Amino acid sequence: MRRVIGLDIHRTFAEVVIWEDGQLRPHGRGDRTRSGLEGFGRSLRRSDESCRRSYGQRHGGGAGSVVGRVIVANPMQVKAIAHARIKTDKIDAGFLAQLHASGFLPEVWVPDGRTERLRRLVARRNQVVRHRTRVKNEVHGILQAHLVPKCPLADLFNPRGRAWLERHVLPDDERAAIARHIREIDRLAEDLADLDQEIAREAVDDVQVRRLQTITGVNAIVASGIIAAVGDIRRFREPQKLVSYFGLNPRVRQSGLGLAQYGRISKHRRSHARAMLVEAACATAKAPGPLRAFFLRIRNKRGHQVAAVAVARKLAVLIWHLLTKEQDYFWARPALVAAKQRQLALKAGAPGERGVGRRGSAYAYNVKELRNSEKAAAENAPNVPTS
Repeated sequence: MRRVIGLDIHRTFAEVVIWEDGQLRPHGRGDRTRSGLEGFGRSLRRSDESCRRSYGQRHGGGAGSVVGRVIVANPMQVKAIAHARIKTDKIDAGFLAQLHASGFLPEVWVPDGRTERLRRLVARRNQVVRHRTRVKNEVHGILQAHLVPKCPLADLFNPRGRAWLERHVLPDDERAAIARHIREIDRLAEDLADLDQEIAREAVDDVQVRRLQTITGVNAIVASGIIAAVGDIRRFREPQKLVSYFGLNPRVRQSGLGLAQYGRISKHRRSHARAMLVEAACATAKAPGPLRAFFLRIRNKRGHQVAAVAVARKLAVLIWHLLTKEQDYFWARPALVAAKQRQLALKAGAPGERGVGRRGSAYAYNVKELRNSEKAAAENAPNVPTS
């Protein structure tokens, strides 16, 4: 006998309603504790089907391991619950059970354990990068407030950049604030290195990650983020579905006999993966190939930002074809791909080769020239008085 378990999950409890033989039967409210979930699991059957809305919880209220199937509903499409005039937890749970029993419940794809772990790692890395960017912007804001000229170096926070920063006169409290921010940046750099190593260990043996690395401009982090977001590529029947999943498809408005009006990209769903694709598009546009030619053609007509988004959309279509057909990128550069894979293996903990990465004689000449230019810039820099 078929039973559908409707769950309306909250932080500390879950409201349960059971659909059976066309009738709804309230089961009561269960605590979201280990003992409460174990007791609720003993009342279920292997033939039951559990359904709930997606709120970010990773487990189906404790029912995932004891029922036949767990269905996660798309909250954006189940609008009847949000717009109901009479709304309680019991009514919501019963409505979910009725929708699934009748076959009208919009489902959300649930990733497997490995994909979920990779998603968590990529999301945590993104949080660390964003936090580090905010801290760096605070340092730049302090320098701008005290009329300190722009740093002539590429990176203000490497050893040479910090030495350049020490030569400028700042108030004591601002100097102490910059020191705190630099310590925070160093700590975040250590966390970022640990997360990169964990992601590399997850991706080093992944065939799909290696395949995406054949695209110029796509490194291991971007490839891992795309694979974590996509999961099973077979759930996208055509490349346009994947483009829409990344939110790179244009908005369309059309009614009646009027012409369709196309707007900006929808920016729906996977914002982090979309940002990764745009970042990879900017890197891909610097290397010779058909994608660079496409980027230059669009940039001459619409500007740099529109061209980068257009290349990101091209990358999404290309990724679908590579993963679906299990082929490498035709315009791949073998030496660059080998270097990417070697770097990924080193991050994952593989032993390094003797002599690899050793600096040659040209490095010392370039460093000497750079130091001379830094010295000349420091001598010409004005001495800014303290405020």
